[in-house]
Amino acid sequence: MVDIVLASNNKKKIAELQCLIDEKLGGKAKVLSLRDIGFEGDIDEYGKSFEANSLIKASAAAKLGYIGIADDSGLSVNALGGAPGIYSARYAGEHGDDEANNRKLLSELEGKS
Repeated sequence: MVDIVLASNNKKKIAELQCLIDEKLGGKAKVLSLRDIGFEGDIDEYGKSFEANSLIKASAAAKLGYIGIADDSGLSVNALGGAPGIYSARYAGEHGDDEANNRKLLSELEGKS
């Protein structure tokens, strides 16, 4: 069996990926989280794109000797020149405040067509 590290601690994402891998590989790989491999702390996502941040996260697992995979996502709004983009989770300031991020996004979109 091969261990694959999803560079996340999101239990739902890990379970979803495990289901996909089981379906395609018949249980020949196990999906681990960063916590499962002893990685503590945060990964500094300093990339300028979703792809760059994904590579940074996957590399954290690879540096510990694992096959690492990762994703990064956000909302890119054409009317706002691609904003909030990689800053989606902290668009309004505090990371993960969805309500504040949504309010700011709607405010920024007022008057745009």
